[in-house]
Amino acid sequence: MEVVGRSSEAMYECLLFDMDDTLYPMSLGLNLACRKNIEEFMLHHLHIEESEVPRMCLELYREHGTTMAGLKALGYEFDNDDFHAYVHGRLPYELLKPDPILRNLLLSMPQRKIIFTNADEAHAAQVLSRLGLEDCFQGVICFETLNPSVGLGPVSSIDRLDEEQTEHVQTKILCKPSIQAIEAAIAIANVDPKRTIFFDDSVRNIASGKAAGLHTVIVGRSTLVPGADYALNSIHNIRESLPEIWEEEEEHLQPIIQPTAVETVVLASA
Repeated sequence: MEVVGRSSEAMYECLLFDMDDTLYPMSLGLNLACRKNIEEFMLHHLHIEESEVPRMCLELYREHGTTMAGLKALGYEFDNDDFHAYVHGRLPYELLKPDPILRNLLLSMPQRKIIFTNADEAHAAQVLSRLGLEDCFQGVICFETLNPSVGLGPVSSIDRLDEEQTEHVQTKILCKPSIQAIEAAIAIANVDPKRTIFFDDSVRNIASGKAAGLHTVIVGRSTLVPGADYALNSIHNIRESLPEIWEEEEEHLQPIIQPTAVETVVLASA
């Protein structure tokens, strides 16, 4: 008898996580607080008619992915950092508490883990710090990653965020749920979409993720939506719903016992 190890590569190489309303529940209320801040910015800084602000805020979000992207598309001029400071800098971050359960789950996953959010870098850092998850991810793809500066395209890799890109000129804000944004994130993370799982709370982001070739998990729902491969009521349910994230590593390391006369290596199922 001899011990033969498995030789095939793992089923998943990367886990791509949305952040807001995915790593913590929407019921905390940060989403509503953010929308309120956006509406106030539109009213006080862009001087949009008060009666038009709520409708316009929602319509631009639906049409362009974020209200900010929609405002820019309409020609409103404002500093991106000023917008983010106003909208995110005034959020009730104290509502976010350390989540040791999620932290332990993330640290136990053998795959690379990357945040993919439409939000700015400062907001991402604040949220991850408040949740106690700042060291659980190998990278963050955020607003600045996809929109580094006027006239430049998204950066080419997570480890080269400061390099000037000259391949194409960016004429609008790149953000989920556009397939272009998701494909850019895949390129930046340098992953194979067929071996990457994408977690998000947005139905339309999930549909775009599936169209881009990713495995998809809708978070915050108990039933599947178009394009979703899995549904999680809570991010805490990952182990129950996707045990293969952990099992494939255990199976990969577990030796297979077979007769010495058989020389063929047993391949792990894909």
